[in-house]
Amino acid sequence: MGLPIGVILLILVAILIYFGVLHRVLDRMRLSDRAALAIIVAMAAGSFVDVTLLRAPVQVRMNIGGGAIPIIAAIWLIATADEAEEKTGSILTALVTGGVIYGLSKILSPDEQFMRISPMLVYGIAAGIIAAVSGRSRRAAFIGGLGGMVLADIFHWIELAVTGTPGSVFFGGAGAFDSSVISAILAVGLVELVGEAREKMVKTPGGGRERGN
Repeated sequence: MGLPIGVILLILVAILIYFGVLHRVLDRMRLSDRAALAIIVAMAAGSFVDVTLLRAPVQVRMNIGGGAIPIIAAIWLIATADEAEEKTGSILTALVTGGVIYGLSKILSPDEQFMRISPMLVYGIAAGIIAAVSGRSRRAAFIGGLGGMVLADIFHWIELAVTGTPGSVFFGGAGAFDSSVISAILAVGLVELVGEAREKMVKTPGGGRERGN
């Protein structure tokens, strides 16, 4: 059995960080190479570990790499943000992303045979775009992309608990792990591309430059 798509992407990102390719992006996120690699290693290693949190009335399980680590990383990144506005923006970005993904889960068919591509891939791409649009900085976009899928699962858990509907919740499990990784990488990538394009547009021969977020 091959590695999950999310783990493969994390390995590729880790290689790029190791060779300094993403140093500028991480610097703008105010995230050191060591911290970024620590998150990546923890997510990749934890993706193979599942724990059961509750068995009844709703069975709740969590994948360490796709559920616990994103939650811890998001809280840490929010807590270490320099400005209160960025902290608020990061939380709102994650909430908006999670809410939209939760809504999509009610629309898209859970049966993959009726879709040309996996719903989890759709969720990952959608979450990445939403997080990029909602987040005003690369850090906020990353938090939104990383935490959006976890929040969507939390909303699903709340729905089951409130309505008393039998079911189960698997934080960061199965394809949700891949979706979280895809959304986080895509969100930061889109914000970086837009930021670079905007910076080039506002540059003048004798003028200054726009400060990166």
